[in-house]
Amino acid sequence: MTSTGTVADTRLDWVDYAKGICIVMVVMMHSVLGVELAAGKTGFMHAVVMFAKPFRMPDFFLISGLFLPLVIARDWRPYLDRKVVHFAYFYVLWVTIQFGFKAPAFATEQGWGHVGVEYLASFIEPFGTLWFIYLLPIFFVVIKLTRHVPPILVWTLAALLESIHVASGWTVIDEFAARFVYIYSGYLFAGHIFALSDRARAHPSLALGGLALWALVNGGLVALGVSEEPVISLALGLSGACAIITIGTLLARMRWLNFLRFCGEHSIVIYLAFFLPMASTRTLLLKSGVIHDIGLVSLIVTVVGVVGSLLIWRTALRAHANLLFERPDAFWIAPKKPTPKLQAAE
Repeated sequence: MTSTGTVADTRLDWVDYAKGICIVMVVMMHSVLGVELAAGKTGFMHAVVMFAKPFRMPDFFLISGLFLPLVIARDWRPYLDRKVVHFAYFYVLWVTIQFGFKAPAFATEQGWGHVGVEYLASFIEPFGTLWFIYLLPIFFVVIKLTRHVPPILVWTLAALLESIHVASGWTVIDEFAARFVYIYSGYLFAGHIFALSDRARAHPSLALGGLALWALVNGGLVALGVSEEPVISLALGLSGACAIITIGTLLARMRWLNFLRFCGEHSIVIYLAFFLPMASTRTLLLKSGVIHDIGLVSLIVTVVGVVGSLLIWRTALRAHANLLFERPDAFWIAPKKPTPKLQAAE
């Protein structure tokens, strides 16, 4: 691993940019598809969502694995605290909050008893948008348990799982099969990924040329309808993740679009809270009929989802409701670590 990837107590600017791009794409996907489903038609944002589909979640998982080499050898207690308890706390809290908003509708449809059953079931079958933070701890534990298994064997099995497109109907099983190869690739090839970022920073013109070629290939395969075929889906997932990392590096180099870096630094805040401003704005705009262009409605809902979640976070901090976004001391099972400071890669 290069020097830019060995710093455990600092943040890397390009990583936050890449995470920011990812979280905005996630909000965009839920916003656009939700609007289109409710409206019964598609808009111009649909093409953007489809273009990003092959790499949107693969990139998020690959980045999640980047810093695992720094912590994988830790004792189980601090490892579980950072990689399992941390996400479990936010899952339990926010699945409860989401149910609080959705319970009346559920009760109207099938009764309050059904609401209770659905709530308990959410701890087996991840609820709504929260499946990502449900699955992350599982991935982290599996990677630690298999760290003495030959990496090429683990990666090959993970790649095969992705290629067969498991469709059991259970989110944990299906998403594990589809996504594990990406987080494991981030862990296994971290040194190469940091080196890629270093090269992109040093040779921006070459990086831009590579991005143009990638965009043509990715867009072409999506347009042809073959982007989800075995092998092709894995290749597009990995290449797309590398493309987002390259874009993040170039943005960090130029210090452009700092809002994306801010979003990446607070990606979990956006991920947890965007459902509320997204859903309320979608309902308001579609029922009012003020805007007729579905693409524009989708774009507005996306922007409000991102900005609204950050406003909820700031409001919570001012109201001393930090527990919504910060794990309280009572839920730590190992000593706290200091908050990383942002570092620009050299």
